[in-house]
Amino acid sequence: MEVDRNALIQGMGGEEAVAKMDHEQRADALEDFMSGELDAAILARKAPKRYPTVAELQEKIETRDHRRGIGKLFRPIPSRIGSDEDMSGVMVKRLTPMPQRPSLEDFFEHRFAPAGHLLQSAALAKKNAASEEVILACLLHDIGNSLIKSDHGYWGAQLIEPYVSEKVTFAVRYHQALRFFADTSVNYEYPKRYYELFGIDYVPPPYIQAAHDYARNHKWYMEARLVTLNDYYAFDPNVELSIDEFRDIIGRHFKQPKEGLGYDQTPVSHMWRAMINPDSPL
Repeated sequence: MEVDRNALIQGMGGEEAVAKMDHEQRADALEDFMSGELDAAILARKAPKRYPTVAELQEKIETRDHRRGIGKLFRPIPSRIGSDEDMSGVMVKRLTPMPQRPSLEDFFEHRFAPAGHLLQSAALAKKNAASEEVILACLLHDIGNSLIKSDHGYWGAQLIEPYVSEKVTFAVRYHQALRFFADTSVNYEYPKRYYELFGIDYVPPPYIQAAHDYARNHKWYMEARLVTLNDYYAFDPNVELSIDEFRDIIGRHFKQPKEGLGYDQTPVSHMWRAMINPDSPL
């Protein structure tokens, strides 16, 4: 058991008090301290986890120097999604230049990297014998987070719509709403993590409920549902993957523009350009 030296000394009465103790007294004090720490740790494990309410999360808004919905490319991000880790004084890194005609793989290597969750999600779908379109949807389902986290499913679907099938676009768009609703047929449960992110008493807004109901009755419902399933269980820090494992699937199902993403004059080109140069002031 690792001992917090400062907490130990304070618990013993401070530096001056410790200096007056003999070796036996210090040994006894250390044993008492460690016993108390162990008891506290056991009680903490037994105590039910307390999740914040929606109101409590709202109260925290003015304690942050950022809004939680901002895209990952535009500010330093906490090590844990949704945490209140203090990022003040943490500087953004200089991004590597993009090729003149950037491909989807270039974005994974230079803008989405390390993209561990996306790569794991696609690999899990592949392991579970999902279709190539579902695997591609898993690979792309969270790329909208680089621009903005709020409604990222819609942003992500819009980003890829000119380049993939309607089925892939549908799966990316509606995975966002389906995440909030369990489906026992595929063993998908409401993520406990959402109690922390949204509040223990959170109720999805009407547009999310409507999107769920629409998707639930759609012919491509299972494609979107499989994205949520392979999304939820793809957070293993010990797994390392490369975009190289999915180049064949990308080649078959992603229509790479010859001009490069961002320069092909589609309605979403400006969104790709924003990720090419997020340091542009205008």
